[in-house]
Amino acid sequence: MASRSLRTEAIVLRSIRFGEADRILHLYTPEHGRLGAIAKGARKTRSRFGARLEPFFHLSMNLHLSRGDLHTVTSADTIAAHGPLRERADSLDAAARACDAVSRLFETDDPSPAVFHLLANNLTLLDGDPRHAATAAQLAFRLKLLVAGGFTPQLASCASCGESDHLAGFSGAAGGVVCTACEASAFPLSQEAHGFLVAALGRPLADAPAASQRSLRQAERAISETAEHHAHVHLRALARPDHRPSGQTIRVPG
Repeated sequence: MASRSLRTEAIVLRSIRFGEADRILHLYTPEHGRLGAIAKGARKTRSRFGARLEPFFHLSMNLHLSRGDLHTVTSADTIAAHGPLRERADSLDAAARACDAVSRLFETDDPSPAVFHLLANNLTLLDGDPRHAATAAQLAFRLKLLVAGGFTPQLASCASCGESDHLAGFSGAAGGVVCTACEASAFPLSQEAHGFLVAALGRPLADAPAASQRSLRQAERAISETAEHHAHVHLRALARPDHRPSGQTIRVPG
C-alpha cells in the first residue's frame, strides 16, 4: 500500500499498551474493514489523544497509512464515547463480546459498512439502556453479524432436503434447521428457539425477541456452530448477564 493519509470513522475494538508510552489499536471502519494502528505517545500524561483511544470509542480519525500492518494515528476526534455503558458490568461485558465477535468474524480490510453500522448501533443501544445487554439482545446482534458476513442460517426449510415440515433440529454443518429425517448429525432445536431465530432476523436490533433460557442456549449453539462450520471462527460463549451475580468485575483488554 502506498504511503498516504486516510480520514475515516472507526470504532476501537481493542487497545493494547505497547512500549513505554504507545498504544496499538484494533479498529473497525466502514470503508476499510479492520485496521491496525499505532498511537505514538498515547499513554503520556499530556497526550493529545486523552482517553479517547479506549475500546468502544466511536471516532473520526486521521491515519498515516504505511506499507505494513500498523498505520499511524495522527488525530482522533470523539463521535461517541459510550461512557454510560462502562459504568454497568453487564453492558461493558456485552460491548466487549460484541467487539470481539466483530474482530473474529471480520479480520481483513475488506469494506463492510453494514458491519460497522451494526456495531455502532449495538454500542449506542448498550449505552442507552442496560436491557440491551440481555442474552436475547446479544444473540440477535450475533445473528445479524452472520447475515452481514454472508453466513445466514437456513431457517425456513430443512437445510439438507428442503422439507418445510417436521423441523426438529439444527445442524451447523448443513447450515440450518433440519427435519426429523435428516437430524442424525443435528442437535434438538425447540419450536421456541426456532421462533426466536426467525424473529431476531426479522426485527430491528433494538427489538430483540424474548425466549426462555433453554431456548436461548439452543439459539446460541446454532449461531456458534454456524460460525464454526461456515466462517471457521470460534465465538466466545456469552456470559449470560441475566444470571451474573451482582458486583462481578468485567475486564476489558487494554
